[in-house]
Amino acid sequence: MSVLLEFSMTPLDKGESVSREVARSLDIIDKSGLDYRLSAMGTILEGEWDEVMGVVKRCFDRMREDCNRITCGIKIDYRKGKNGRLSGKIKSVEEKIGRQLKV
Repeated sequence: MSVLLEFSMTPLDKGESVSREVARSLDIIDKSGLDYRLSAMGTILEGEWDEVMGVVKRCFDRMREDCNRITCGIKIDYRKGKNGRLSGKIKSVEEKIGRQLKV
């Protein structure tokens, strides 16, 4: 069951800048082998349910090693029989408006 999973995980006890902790999560995500897209507000993963949830768990486990309070928002999109949606959804919208968008 292939899904898109968008998530943002942030420590609440590390002050104003949390790029060091976020970078550790992105290292885990990048090494996972899953297709992903990073944005300024979160990351989107594409893969099988257990794979994407496993990546989120590894990010959480790493963050909780030295963070006492963590917030995590997760959004999941499942569509039966569809793969490659990470780029396909954007391409579909671009075709409808006739130009490329910033991604």
